Amino acid sequence: MSTSVAPQESVLSPKFYEAMKALEPQYPRKTALILPALHQAQSEFGWLPKEALEAVAQYIGVHPAQIREVASFYTMFNLKPVGKTHLKICTNVACVLRGADDLVSFCEKKLGIACGETTPDGKFTLSEEECLGACGTAPAMMANDDYIENLDIPKLNDFLERSQHER
Repeated sequence: MSTSVAPQESVLSPKFYEAMKALEPQYPRKTALILPALHQAQSEFGWLPKEALEAVAQYIGVHPAQIREVASFYTMFNLKPVGKTHLKICTNVACVLRGADDLVSFCEKKLGIACGETTPDGKFTLSEEECLGACGTAPAMMANDDYIENLDIPKLNDFLERSQHER
């Protein structure tokens, strides 16, 4: 059974249900909508609170544990709140060989946080990413959904300075 409008008790918006309804014809099995549903839910909250995972599970028609398994497997999903700008620095071998560890250390020092933490003002969350698939342009970082490649400390510092002054 498909849900075309948001159940009144859902934490997800009508926009979520409209987006899913539009995707349903492309997916013969509703369970194939898990990843798109998680992306859509995360776009509403900036992360995936337990209530959103449960609402996705209810929509898909599976146990909430199945949704949590998927969400916890992929690093693109945030299971706790993140800052306005989520910095994900690749620390796989190609990036480390080209200075990624120095970039992580620089961010930690400049922002006053360790990897996995968010600045007190909520502007930045810093994470290490296993691989961003940008080995040819290493070191690489994602800032939210944007790639920044051929990164060095001056380029990173300029990015952080610009980002700190944005509202």
